[in-house]
Amino acid sequence: MIRTPSVSPAASILRRVRADLGIAESGHDDGDVIPGVVPLPSRLAVGDLAWASVRACGLVADIGGLPDPERVAVAYRSDRVLTVDGTPPDVWSVYSGFWRTADGWVRTHGNYPHHARRLRDGLGLGTDADAHSVRAALLALTSHEAVDRITVARGLAVPVREEDPRDDERRRTAPLLAVEHMPSPTPRSSPDTHRRRGSGRIVSMPLAGVRVLDLTRVIAGPVCTRTLALLGADVLRIDPPHLAEPEWQHLDTGHGKRSAVLDARSGRFEELLAAADVVVLGYRPAALERLGLSPSDLVARHPGLVIAQLSAWGDDEPHRAGFDSLVQAESGIAMIESADGERPGALPAQALDHSAGYLLAAAVINLLDRERRDGDSWVVRTSLRRIAAELLGLPRNRRPAVEPEIDLSAHTAAFEVGGHRVSTARPALPGAEFAAPHLWGSDQPVW
Repeated sequence: MIRTPSVSPAASILRRVRADLGIAESGHDDGDVIPGVVPLPSRLAVGDLAWASVRACGLVADIGGLPDPERVAVAYRSDRVLTVDGTPPDVWSVYSGFWRTADGWVRTHGNYPHHARRLRDGLGLGTDADAHSVRAALLALTSHEAVDRITVARGLAVPVREEDPRDDERRRTAPLLAVEHMPSPTPRSSPDTHRRRGSGRIVSMPLAGVRVLDLTRVIAGPVCTRTLALLGADVLRIDPPHLAEPEWQHLDTGHGKRSAVLDARSGRFEELLAAADVVVLGYRPAALERLGLSPSDLVARHPGLVIAQLSAWGDDEPHRAGFDSLVQAESGIAMIESADGERPGALPAQALDHSAGYLLAAAVINLLDRERRDGDSWVVRTSLRRIAAELLGLPRNRRPAVEPEIDLSAHTAAFEVGGHRVSTARPALPGAEFAAPHLWGSDQPVW
């Protein structure tokens, strides 16, 4: 399936987003046309997905101007341009990657220390195990055996599979952004004056005065909340005390947000929820249920919230944890991107993560307007697997022979953070600039 000039995957994605969010289409919208090639070379329409995701956010936020294709590509590869005191961070653990097994391939993820420990436990390896040890252990197992052992130990591994077009077609029958209206039995009342309801728009920053409680990690959720902060929202990220975030990861996506550590079972946490306008959830649905933080739980306690929920695999598999790289491997993307048809490959960016972030941000902006107009509570859900299905259904490209050079100086910005000079990608949305990220966990859990 090769793309022809008459096909516009970006326009297809934007039409779906408009339909999911109930936004009327214009008769003629030049905003659906990418003003150039997005330099994310891939057999799949990654550039179109990236540009359309950013553009969708800009359209809903009523931002003039089209995203710059090169800026979008740099933003999607932000981990590759990040430097701290001039040095790029080491972003991948030796326990993360593709590994041969006795009958195929598996993909593992061990960037977090607890995931690395569980992977070693599943394979019967000691704390000093290196990549060679992991490789030898996995070669002695079938893919099914390897995934089963690591999963039982609560580590992260998936088999590398070929795509299943029928399964992806089934997934595409569900919305890309699934919106649910949740009527509130009682109106939400608060003496706070920060709320947007009835206060009118602040023209300079469309989300000025909106409080966003950020309960996300890694890339997708933080990209969403970073975008909301860019548009003026007061974003407070809360992490559990026992689970530190890798410094580089937070610096890459923490722009404009405050970051605090707090137990989700505490009274202080409930006070933060009570004063929030938006809650963004990025943990497994089953884990949220256990903590009483599912959308239905939150709405029952705090009517009038806008809630955005992201998961790796969707509500069909609420207990599964996952990351962009694992979804690429199991969905068939890794084999499509194989350079030789044998060893799995990868997309040129963590495109499922970044696209999920921008699309959820677009939905939040739209639902804030609905909440202000109609009241009640609103929930929007998407998953990395659902976005993968969308990408797999788009017309495909021939991979460019040579990746174009990009002048990064035009697309990066530098900040002083905790005594370090941090250089990061600039915003993909036109007309705005990031505020500096705070150090992880360095703020108080207060609005």
